[in-house]
Amino acid sequence: MDVNTSRFGTVEVEDDRVITFRKGLLGFNQYCRFVVLQPSDDGCFFWLQSVDAPDLAFVVTDPSLFYPEYRVPIKSDQAEEMGMANIDEAQVFVIVNKRGEVLTANLQGPLVIHTGTRAGEQLVLSDRRYHTRMKLMDLSENVSAASA
Repeated sequence: MDVNTSRFGTVEVEDDRVITFRKGLLGFNQYCRFVVLQPSDDGCFFWLQSVDAPDLAFVVTDPSLFYPEYRVPIKSDQAEEMGMANIDEAQVFVIVNKRGEVLTANLQGPLVIHTGTRAGEQLVLSDRRYHTRMKLMDLSENVSAASA
């Protein structure tokens, strides 16, 4: 299938890579079909691109890369609705935002995607440790690479 995007032009994606968020995403419930685009092989950031709206895309990442202790407590009825036995059958992403020179992540609203069925849902966590603007990195800091 061809997916039109405002950032990458037309991208060819296999039909089985489409993720269906039956309820949509918060604030965008009319858009239910998305694909994950990986701009580079070595990056930790991806684009969650709407299949139906070329201008609708979110930068996402795996939160465990920045917060190794982060866990999504999924209720049994939520897992069952998505066709999962438990959270181990899912890939978890969070939406990333840039605020000034800081990248933040919405750890309160994770995106849970069943890796088998490609069914997705955005959850809203009540855990007070997590909020919608958790710092990932400060872009103004000089980053130095360690050499082997």
